[in-house]
Amino acid sequence: MDYTTTVLVTLIIYKIILVGIGFYANKKTTSTEDYFIGGRGLGPVVAAVSSAASASSAWTLLGMSGAAYAMGLSAIWIVPAVVGGYMFNWMWLAPRLQKKADAEKSVTLTELLANGSDKLTKPILWLCSLCIVVAFTFYIAAQFQAAGTTFASTFDVSMEGSILLGTTIILIYTLLGGFWAVSITDTLQGLLMVVAALVLPIAALFAIGGPSELWQQMGTVFTESQMSITGEHSGIIALAFVFGLVSIGLGNPGQPHVVNRMMALRDEKSVKQAKLIAVGWAAIVITGMLIVGWSAKVLIEPVMNSEQALLDVTNQLFPPVVAGVIIAAILSAIMSTADSQLLVSASAVSYDVAANKNNKNSLLYSRLTVVIMCVISMLIALYAPDDIFSRVLFAWNALGAAFGPLLIVKVMSKSVDGKYAFAAIFIGFFLSVILSLFPSPPGDYLERIVPFVLAFIIAWFGRNR
Repeated sequence: MDYTTTVLVTLIIYKIILVGIGFYANKKTTSTEDYFIGGRGLGPVVAAVSSAASASSAWTLLGMSGAAYAMGLSAIWIVPAVVGGYMFNWMWLAPRLQKKADAEKSVTLTELLANGSDKLTKPILWLCSLCIVVAFTFYIAAQFQAAGTTFASTFDVSMEGSILLGTTIILIYTLLGGFWAVSITDTLQGLLMVVAALVLPIAALFAIGGPSELWQQMGTVFTESQMSITGEHSGIIALAFVFGLVSIGLGNPGQPHVVNRMMALRDEKSVKQAKLIAVGWAAIVITGMLIVGWSAKVLIEPVMNSEQALLDVTNQLFPPVVAGVIIAAILSAIMSTADSQLLVSASAVSYDVAANKNNKNSLLYSRLTVVIMCVISMLIALYAPDDIFSRVLFAWNALGAAFGPLLIVKVMSKSVDGKYAFAAIFIGFFLSVILSLFPSPPGDYLERIVPFVLAFIIAWFGRNR
């Protein structure tokens, strides 16, 4: 078989497995709680790997390798940012969140944030849902766009057809099984991503001649500023640049599609076991993609789109069968985030806002919401394409500032006054959106730090001691 046929067969087998998982999970989904939080029965491996995979998205494989390719040495700061965020989430937040969610019987993050707000409970649920739908519409569109890029670069298929195909597959297994389908498929996809993050950098280093040879070759292909750990910046601006990149980790606690795995863990023992798995996964994948990006600069001809570098270096290093598995891993990163975000969007609209928790039509409303969100995101990917890395980080920052500070304060105290909770979410989200509309300073430190800090201060003063 030629390259295209081999990759296509590999992907078809992989997608059949995903749809099969959707049918299997559908048998375990009999209630709204099953659909959105898996009946609180998630084990440590599934929780850790699926949470990590859904947090990573296309930007970890295509985006991180592309950033390393374009930025050079200064991209190294993204590694402690991501790994540090995972460590905080799993070592500090997860044990407290699992207990609180179980005690309050909260099914969604927004429900947990709104608990104890009295008359402002409903306005807070509406505000949270608005933030989620707005951010995830663009976030999911970025995943669909990445899927289109991957398909179109591999096969003789148009970008439009590629996006439509990826959207359809994600929609099928998300509709069938809800949380169980998403969690199980995300686990499979997360394991594939680890394999790609181990195999690709090892093969690239072997082709170059080892780490020392890579370092020497980087000096010849990167510019002087790209070989600086602070890029083209110096003095106080360099410090702000580094601080801004490291602050990417601030967004971790506020991601609904990530923390809902922690809420779904079955017991404290599972939380402890999941910690090492999740943090180890993050360290392997993000470091591997950093090395791949640097290696691609040495191994391949210059590319116009840096986010294409991973695909090009994969095709150069591996035979068709292996390349097919790597391409499947890239698509898995895309799907593992898109399906989780579709599910969270559905829960925000049909469960939190519509308040039909006990309605027999709740599952139907949830699945209709998934379809609508899928269609809107697909249209944005088709007719308003943008840089994957930037679009994802915008949604990441906005949700992180909206929900992260309040969630941290809530697990530290019994409750937060409704007025302060509403203000923290509102300021965190919309200040992030406003700052994103202006020219970005080095490292985007204003957009990442200021809204988060202000939201945290507001929530802290409103806490119930």
